[in-house]
Amino acid sequence: MNQSDNTRSFRFYIFVTALVAGAAFGSAALLVNIMEHKQEAKNPFFRVVELNDTTEDPVMWGKNFPMQYDEYRRTVDQVRTRFGGSEAVPRTPTQVDPRSIVAQSRIEEDPRLKTMWAGYAFAVDFREERGHAYMLDDQTFTERVNVVKQPGTCLHCHGSVYVPYMKAGNGDVIAGFEKMNRMPYKEARTHIEHPIACIDCHDSQTMQLRVTRPGFMEGIRVLKASQGISNFDVNKMATRQEMRSYVCGQCHVEYYFKGPEKRLTYPWHKGLQVDSILAYYNEVEFKDWTHKETGAPTLKAQHPEFELWNQGIHARSGVACADCHMPYQRVGALKISDHHVNSPLLKINRSCQTCHKWPEEELKARVEVIQERTFRMRNLAMDALIELIEDLKTVRTADSTLPSVTTAQQFQRKAQFYLDFVEAENSTGFHAPQEAERILGESINFSRKGQVALRRLSAGK
Repeated sequence: MNQSDNTRSFRFYIFVTALVAGAAFGSAALLVNIMEHKQEAKNPFFRVVELNDTTEDPVMWGKNFPMQYDEYRRTVDQVRTRFGGSEAVPRTPTQVDPRSIVAQSRIEEDPRLKTMWAGYAFAVDFREERGHAYMLDDQTFTERVNVVKQPGTCLHCHGSVYVPYMKAGNGDVIAGFEKMNRMPYKEARTHIEHPIACIDCHDSQTMQLRVTRPGFMEGIRVLKASQGISNFDVNKMATRQEMRSYVCGQCHVEYYFKGPEKRLTYPWHKGLQVDSILAYYNEVEFKDWTHKETGAPTLKAQHPEFELWNQGIHARSGVACADCHMPYQRVGALKISDHHVNSPLLKINRSCQTCHKWPEEELKARVEVIQERTFRMRNLAMDALIELIEDLKTVRTADSTLPSVTTAQQFQRKAQFYLDFVEAENSTGFHAPQEAERILGESINFSRKGQVALRRLSAGK
């Protein structure tokens, strides 16, 4: 073997040695990384502070759960999708209202809403919904609380009320709920420091999901009773997957203030469909207000996302609210829920593509087609309702005692509530597309029947 061959052999030896050493180092690093991740998975958080059932400040929870808290803080983001979300509208702060940014006005975008809600506070101020970070301030400073004496009941879904309820009730959340319901809004507001916080959805010791809103506890018990399940205790009897929707359904629901004590009540005694809810309201002879221009005993739907979602394919397939609005994400070895609660369209890869193996552009287009069709039907229903209101105004000016006027007023009540059920629901029909289309179709039909009743009157029939 000559010197050249020896040189090549030596170089080859060095190369193989380096390769083996590199592989060994890489394997060792991989094993260490795996062990670290396993250990990380076993210890999902470090207990920096002790939490208890009075720790309502989310900053304290954030010391133990910094990743979730960081996402929670991002609900200040204002990003508009095609049919939802809010634009940041600058305003000059005042002593009465210190907000420098608000969402766009819905009643300025569509003045027909002022006619629809004539005589009600929403005709004065109604803006696009913003993230959870704004839920308390946006209610505190809306013009609605200035034109109407609102009760403390309103805070049930706009602030972190669990600890204030417990304090007001001396440890009894229901007693505190009842006490704060009866307070004037401004008095009750002094007891609330935060918008929705960690303690409203999580047990401070186990971190398990829980329902803290008495309105939902009572509402779901009534609903389950109508289905043959007695004494349903949501925090003991619901499954974990159900809880991943129930904690959202605590607030994203239709409700009304019952009796002089203003008890927040979910009208689920006959079921969750709009027809069942209206039947209940008719049975108890409830109305939100008397329409200023027609005299109709009218209703204002709130934000029935939970009710409409329950009629859709996702609910029937076992998909929870959190699966789409708070999808799981990987952070190192940890699998955590995304606490930046916003539209699934802003995180399609985690919200939608987990189940639907289509390109993001395709999935977004499908959603927008559904929403576009719903919005078109919404506009047709709105036009029909406004025409009925205008006809009623004309006839009432001539004679408000005729039976046909009362009939038309009842049709307005139905048409308006059905339309508002979709208008106030924040998915533009996506949570249950076929049901949303049906509801809007029914609304149009009610409006036209009201007009027919009035035309029969004018024809002397």
